[in-house]
Amino acid sequence: MTDAGELIAGRYRLAERVGQGAMGVVWRARDERLDRVVAVKQLDYDAAIGQAAGEEATQRALREARLTARLRHPHAITVHDVVEQDGEPYLVMEYLPSRSLAEILLDRESLPAGDVARIGRQAASALAAAHAEGIVHRDVTPGNVLIGEDGVAKIADFGISRATGEGTVTGGGFIAGTPAYLSPEVANGREAGFPADVFSLGSTLYRALEGTPPFGTDDNAIALLLRVAREDVTPPRHDGPLAEVLTRMLQRDPAARPSMAEVQQLFEAVTDGRPLPPPRPRPRTGTRLLRVRRPRRRLVLAAAAGAVLLAAGVLIGTALVPDATPVVAAPVTSPPPPTPTTADLGCAASYEVTNSWPGGYQVQVTVRNDHDEDLSGWSVRWTLPGGHHITGLWNGDYTVDGPTVTVGNAAWNAKLDAGASTTFGFIALAQSSDAGRPAVTCRTL
Repeated sequence: MTDAGELIAGRYRLAERVGQGAMGVVWRARDERLDRVVAVKQLDYDAAIGQAAGEEATQRALREARLTARLRHPHAITVHDVVEQDGEPYLVMEYLPSRSLAEILLDRESLPAGDVARIGRQAASALAAAHAEGIVHRDVTPGNVLIGEDGVAKIADFGISRATGEGTVTGGGFIAGTPAYLSPEVANGREAGFPADVFSLGSTLYRALEGTPPFGTDDNAIALLLRVAREDVTPPRHDGPLAEVLTRMLQRDPAARPSMAEVQQLFEAVTDGRPLPPPRPRPRTGTRLLRVRRPRRRLVLAAAAGAVLLAAGVLIGTALVPDATPVVAAPVTSPPPPTPTTADLGCAASYEVTNSWPGGYQVQVTVRNDHDEDLSGWSVRWTLPGGHHITGLWNGDYTVDGPTVTVGNAAWNAKLDAGASTTFGFIALAQSSDAGRPAVTCRTL
């Protein structure tokens, strides 16, 4: 058992416990090399899932944490270091004097809509940045949203849930933590992807607004998991734009949910008092979502067949409500390949259309530092085709001068180490279905 005063990895002096959960203990500690206060999370999987599974989870945790340590964002708890001592893994993280949203909701049944929208905007911005780096959180819950003394929200435990199985079904059929914030596809045994984070954030904010998760609560985790898998969501009692955003996030079909970058834009519109942008058209599959009028305004999210749920080693067949009428989707044009990389004055950028639909498209631009020295700022420029208009951009600041678009770094992604990269993205409207492939140039500041 680790004690206060112990020195971890010859560097981190433990001071006091500040939190404890099923998967480990969090300590306030001091980094004696850099003379700063940090949080040290001592991971203990053996106690939760057994020694053999715990050793495997430990190695996954270390690999995952090293990947997520590259994320730097003002609304994400930063992972500084990953160390081992006596075979035990420790994560060294930014220390934030805070309370989790879960703790706050123990004292208050719900929060005002304005507070929920502000928390949603900040959390979505961090998750959008993580998604841009290819990182899926997999365990967005009120317990992983930290609210600082200044009211600023930060997302914690990036990447840890995949290793621990928290809030999901592990390979052995073990459920660790509550499934109340799971997406339906994860409850049905599928791998968590970016849309699952969108659903879980929506569930978390729904809990803060409504006083209960969208699928309710149940002491029986299997019963609750079945409820999630059957996709029966009660729409928010509150009206207004915030409820509309949550409804979009809580769609059963992962493809029907907005991306996290779009969620960030929606919350920005809510907090700024602007009208919500309409949902953009998306390719349809063999089922569609129907809003059915039922007592208590329940929203039935229907599927065409049964789902198989693996929970605690038990195979459970669940019949879903067959209210949906199949629709045949029109063919969707594949996005064009990315433009060739164009370098200019110290950095390189590539422009890729990641999605398109009649009247619009979505782009991701990757900025890379291909040189041997770090850079401390960058900008990317290209010529916007005639009739095209950018409606929203994330992970950067942009200006438009006639047809010329210039995107500069955000405060948190200005610095790029040698060989490192970052991304920004945007949505644009166009009079034709051709998104174009403009040449882009990148320069350092």
